[in-house]
Amino acid sequence: MNVKNLLIVPIFAAAFLSFSPIGKKIIVIDAGHGGNDMGASYEGVSEKQIVLAIASKIKQANKTQDDYEIILTRDSDTYSTLANRTALINKLNPEMVISLHINRSPALESALKGHEIFTQNTDASKSLAAKISKKFGECSIEEKNLHILRESKSPAVLVELGFINNTEDRDYLTSETGQKEVAQKFIEIINEK
Repeated sequence: MNVKNLLIVPIFAAAFLSFSPIGKKIIVIDAGHGGNDMGASYEGVSEKQIVLAIASKIKQANKTQDDYEIILTRDSDTYSTLANRTALINKLNPEMVISLHINRSPALESALKGHEIFTQNTDASKSLAAKISKKFGECSIEEKNLHILRESKSPAVLVELGFINNTEDRDYLTSETGQKEVAQKFIEIINEK
């Protein structure tokens, strides 16, 4: 084997591995909080754990198709600043950004339950929020000046999936069944044409 062949193989392999199919969508799922930032918590259950588990299930469900690639802003219990998250988002220029969070009300046990969605001041963000609301059940949709929404150049929404201090929401969102159902609903939204 000559040296020329030894050089061609790695170059070909690098080119092949860096090939990205034309038209493949990138979707960013932002699992809020992480590391020392617990987010909302209740009796040892934290927002950062719940949203990471759901984000991971969304990414796992992606492995069965080739239309889009799910990128997580974090895939472990690490903290990334909001500026770093939005820098990654803007570098990737995804088709959509879904930031996952869990709500908490001031009460010890909340009578409030269910989800709510915050949007950018764009039609694309509001359209995505409407699809999510339709899939999960009608809810409050509000334009809000939050960093992840304000600084992301792609259509973005922040979804509060439920209240950590509402027993029904907490039990559902911490269960394997609930997390899989939530992840599946997001996959169905992403797959809508």
